[in-house]
Amino acid sequence: MARLRSRPIAVLTAGALLAGAAPAVAATPRPPSADDVARSKEVVKDKAQEVGRIKFRLAEAAGRLESLGDSAELALERYNGELVKLRRAGASYADARRRLGVAQGNYDRARGELVGYASSAYRTNGGIGGMAAVIAGRDGPQGFMDRAGMLQVLSRNHDTAMQKVEAARLVARILRKQAKRAFAARQDAFASADRAKRTAVKAVADQKAAVGSIAAEKTRLTSELSKAENRSILLAQRRSEALRQRRQAALAKKATGTFRGSGRSSSLMGGAGRGSLVVRSALKWIGTPYAWGGGNGAGPSYGIDYGRNTWGFDCSGLALYAWGRAGVTLDHWTGSQWTAGPHVPTSMLRPGDLVFFATDTANPDTIHHVGIFIGDGQMIEAPYTGARVRVSTIWRNGLIGAVRPS
Repeated sequence: MARLRSRPIAVLTAGALLAGAAPAVAATPRPPSADDVARSKEVVKDKAQEVGRIKFRLAEAAGRLESLGDSAELALERYNGELVKLRRAGASYADARRRLGVAQGNYDRARGELVGYASSAYRTNGGIGGMAAVIAGRDGPQGFMDRAGMLQVLSRNHDTAMQKVEAARLVARILRKQAKRAFAARQDAFASADRAKRTAVKAVADQKAAVGSIAAEKTRLTSELSKAENRSILLAQRRSEALRQRRQAALAKKATGTFRGSGRSSSLMGGAGRGSLVVRSALKWIGTPYAWGGGNGAGPSYGIDYGRNTWGFDCSGLALYAWGRAGVTLDHWTGSQWTAGPHVPTSMLRPGDLVFFATDTANPDTIHHVGIFIGDGQMIEAPYTGARVRVSTIWRNGLIGAVRPS
């Protein structure tokens, strides 16, 4: 009897598990119908479509963020370029003013000499008189001949002085025009730098605003994604990000270890040795914040505008510093760094070479970023506002070429 009573209980328990809210009475469970199966497949299909849409929107948000970062960096580097041009225009104007001062001094001295010759001629009565002067003049005819010779010399000197005055006047006039053009060029450079600064400030402001809104959107979409998919997807994303960060840290550690041991030596003055010094100089600043306008020959510095409260480097500031340690002076601008040495094919890159990125790889005027090649397809870079100096791959969109500064 005990065996007979145990069967209905087992059947009931299985039925309750299969049917969910099954009545607590003995009953045979109903198998899923074809409609049930079809509805289940539709739910899975709808869920898969929803997940796909969310993933697409996440990718779209990440793409917008990257595009805004490139635009902001391009604007920043153009402003850096305008600052370089402004410094050059200021130096040209100062030089033109100096040369004009010298020319004006020469002109004033030449005029003084001319006045002196005129005064001498006046004291000799202005020229040769008549026969009365020959007879009655002091010392007689011989005195007259002496005075005539002196006047002839004075006449020649007067002509020479006139030529010197005219030449000095001409030089001063030319240099005055040059100084005027240099002043106008400096004023234009001021205006260009101001326009570039406003553009850069707006680009960074747009980027910072977008970072916040896109980050919020990505958080919301990730939350929707976690609801639409199994939680394991979210965990997989976190694991992927953690592994990416671990790989980046390992790359930085490996690169630092590779170049730390080589030390300074006389071989550093040329070739691969100098490149190793450049790389070591940059690697020691891994983790340093990105600062717009930051970095000089001495190392990190406070930036400008959005970077004014951040002590760090921007991309061209890091390149300037690292190559400065190897004895090569670079401008704080990717535009002139692109022309600071021979271009190198990517197949022949050596540690220390500068690799450049542009929004249009057919147009160097759109270069917006530079990194320092360290080997194995990797570079050290100051990436963008909000990030830190890091090691990353050079194989990404926008790689336009490389330069070996000299």
